[in-house]
Amino acid sequence: MATKIEPPKSEMIRLANKPPWYTSLFVQLLVAIVAGILVGWLQPKVGADLKPLADGFIKLIKMLIAPIIFCAVVLGIAHVGDLKSVGRIGVKALIYFEAVTTFALLFGLVVGNIVKPGAGFHVNAATLAAGADAIAKKTQSKELPHTVDFLLNIIPESLFKAFTDNNLLQVLFFAVLFGLALAKFGEKGPPVILEIVDHLSHLFFTVIGWVMRLAPIGAFGAMAYIIGQYGIGSLSSFAKLIGCCYLAAALFIVVLGVVARVFAGVNLWKFVVYIKDELFLALGTASTEVVLPRIMAKLTNAGCSRTTTGLVVPTGYSFNLDGATLYLSICVLFLAQALGVNLSLGEQITAVLVLMLTSKGMAGVPGSSFLALSATVAAIGHGAIPVAAVALLLGADRIMDSMRVSVNLLGNCVATFVVAAWEGQLDKDRMRKVLDGQDVPPLDDPDPMVDTAEGGGRTASTSN
Repeated sequence: MATKIEPPKSEMIRLANKPPWYTSLFVQLLVAIVAGILVGWLQPKVGADLKPLADGFIKLIKMLIAPIIFCAVVLGIAHVGDLKSVGRIGVKALIYFEAVTTFALLFGLVVGNIVKPGAGFHVNAATLAAGADAIAKKTQSKELPHTVDFLLNIIPESLFKAFTDNNLLQVLFFAVLFGLALAKFGEKGPPVILEIVDHLSHLFFTVIGWVMRLAPIGAFGAMAYIIGQYGIGSLSSFAKLIGCCYLAAALFIVVLGVVARVFAGVNLWKFVVYIKDELFLALGTASTEVVLPRIMAKLTNAGCSRTTTGLVVPTGYSFNLDGATLYLSICVLFLAQALGVNLSLGEQITAVLVLMLTSKGMAGVPGSSFLALSATVAAIGHGAIPVAAVALLLGADRIMDSMRVSVNLLGNCVATFVVAAWEGQLDKDRMRKVLDGQDVPPLDDPDPMVDTAEGGGRTASTSN
């Protein structure tokens, strides 16, 4: 007679308390994205009209990003109380950003030279006369800020304007100063201020939890609009370019996995499973900003210090756009190949140098990728590639947003782990337990794991 084996009592309790599969945000997002694709494909006009669903959700998230970053950075710095530590984190983060984005640019060139996504297009430059007008419309005739202007713009003209404009770098700049001022007082400082900021942080995360319940609706509207507006047909016309970009993204993520393992001891695959909800939401809405608060909370829960997370993640949204830089370098080669222009090694290196500068000011600028490409092609090839040629990418650009946001998001997460490890501010034991899905003691921070405990580390107690 076979012996009856019963699961441990703790496991029985866990299974009994496990929420139904259909309440999982991951499942809801997956269904919403598939439904959005189908609606956009079968009913293009209806799909194109659903854009307000995505816009509304994104606006709800954006209204909370600035105050959440402020609270996170202030609390992190105030608790550390070390100006030198904050400075080291900032310098190390910028060095890492520059090294990795430069590698991404070079990596994109290598893949572009091997795959040759523009070969076979045989575009006549004389037919691109209307391209300049199309680019001007896409970019709203704006320009990327020059380096000096970009750096000066980090300093806000007004504290309130920084928050109302949702300028993350300006909010971060003020938060660092405010946190250092509180830290300077030490134990003699006004504890009531820290308590207020801490309570506000809890309140903002509570609101984020409510808003996130609308995430599937936002993802559905975004995907329906993308497919309805641009059509499945654009996939076939630019199949080689799209395939090249996604291949480069997949290979680059492997590189990020090696970096995460070597420098921080992080298993990137386990981390991807841990943030699967946020990753799918970013892919569905083609925006990394909508997941910024939850990503910061999950990184903190996974062992990164609040100070490192608060400084590295918002800064990375402007300085560490790995996916965007990868895409830009491939597109430069695509345009040259489509027009039959043979770029020399020197011209390709020049393109990298130009993109190293232009890519840093892309965040928050409409059509920034087209502006960066326009500046780059104008600087290489002795005018052989007309600026109007950039309009060739209008049909495929929106389709490749998913590639850019996924690499951008993972790149900033890896950067946070690496910088935290370099500074000795990564709790590796907690990180391993969280990524393995084990129970971990709760942090003093608001619990970000509402509705997302499965697939990631569970706090010993949860709060709403």
